[in-house]
Amino acid sequence: MSRLLAAILMILFFIQCSEIKEPLPANQRMEWWDNARFGMFIHWGLYSIPGGIWNNKKIEELGEWIMAYADILGEDYEKLAAQFNPEKFDARQWVRFAKDAGMKYIIITTKHHDGFCLFDSKYTEWDVVDATPFNRDIVKELKEECEKAGIKFGVYYSILEWHHPAMELNTNYKDLEPFSDQAIEGGPFTHIDSTWRKYGNVKMKEGRKEEYISYMKAQLKELIEKYDPAIIWFDGGWVHWWTPQDGKELLDYLWSLKPSLIFNNRAGEDFKNDTWYGDYGTPEQSIPLDGLDYRWESCMTMNSTWGYKSYDHNWKSSRLLITQLVDIIAKGGNFLLNVGPQPDGSFPNESVGRLKEIGNWMDVNGEYVYGSKMWKRWKEGNQSMEEELYDTTEVDAVHFPFTAEDIRFTTKGNIVYAAFLDWSTEDFKIVSMGKEKLPERNISEVEMLGSDEKLTWAQEDEFLKITPPKEKPCKYVYVVKVLLEK
Repeated sequence: MSRLLAAILMILFFIQCSEIKEPLPANQRMEWWDNARFGMFIHWGLYSIPGGIWNNKKIEELGEWIMAYADILGEDYEKLAAQFNPEKFDARQWVRFAKDAGMKYIIITTKHHDGFCLFDSKYTEWDVVDATPFNRDIVKELKEECEKAGIKFGVYYSILEWHHPAMELNTNYKDLEPFSDQAIEGGPFTHIDSTWRKYGNVKMKEGRKEEYISYMKAQLKELIEKYDPAIIWFDGGWVHWWTPQDGKELLDYLWSLKPSLIFNNRAGEDFKNDTWYGDYGTPEQSIPLDGLDYRWESCMTMNSTWGYKSYDHNWKSSRLLITQLVDIIAKGGNFLLNVGPQPDGSFPNESVGRLKEIGNWMDVNGEYVYGSKMWKRWKEGNQSMEEELYDTTEVDAVHFPFTAEDIRFTTKGNIVYAAFLDWSTEDFKIVSMGKEKLPERNISEVEMLGSDEKLTWAQEDEFLKITPPKEKPCKYVYVVKVLLEK
């Protein structure tokens, strides 16, 4: 597409803009998100084809960043589009995997940092319909299947881009000193390695910022009008030429198109003042040790990378993923768990197996998750989700320190859910529910989710004592439902 034609299309796009509308109140927009608690992230694009290997060399860093960390020339990276023909892609199957795992929303990378679009965009030919032999609109198919299944649909969109002609790689990265003002403006990523500086803080060519912003607005308007997402999940807003005010203006514009939209925090972050513009925070590959005082969502991978990497076998166990889910929900967060599909469009078998085990747990214990809130305290016990449990290169060697004394709580109405992180052959004890801790609330009923056995229990002064059922109702993490008198 010529620059003249692109400019004409963008002018027409702005002429058609509707009058400014205010966003719906946050609690109204966020109600479904607050209740959903668990979603699927999908990172997929041309980077899945090399799968972490370039010129027979393993590129150790993130799979979706292979263009950067292998320092691939643009013209060579573009050749991957001719190889993108994922014959096993089945949007219905993807959505079924998510739904069976108990996930309530899906977010897919419609445009990652490489600029390649998984949707049919009239503002570029660098998309799945125009540039590949696959010639199908992946985003459209996924959206349609989500709608049929009752799954909320969201789109990831990167502000940082390596392909757009208004951008150029930061070849003067050596002039940026670590922790300099320029690095701070680039967000928390004050890396000193040359690859990050060259690609992670890509430069805007002089006089072309408005052109690129217009391009982004045009594509985002396309995404809203054609695919009606419930969430737009931004990334890459750390580049030094993008300001918090730019992010605020972008979100205000998008709210004018769809007042019910939900946004994460990455389009308008002011790193110097530790503030952001949006609806919720996004801790990445981490779980806040004590929760946060605003809405948040931990986004995490099942192995060590977001995009598919053929030799990354550092898979977290199903037990670890379920424990992370329980811990996040107890702290008031949402959990966005990633899958990186293979080049042929199928999910890795390791991902499928873990999704099934999570789904089995959710079938029994979904009450603990959906629509739940933080209780007056989120845990009992001495053990927390330390860094080694979710950020290690040897995840198979993770030692689970938890005992039946380690409990995570949620609540819903006059119900409190207590999730025991390990089984007990003796009585379960909940100190927080002894008469001394609950002097004005009597307990009327106690049951274990998934078990038909009538439990023997007693509310003593120091703790609530529960005799466990003879049979475990699930494989990991056991939830007791405690009904309090109103």
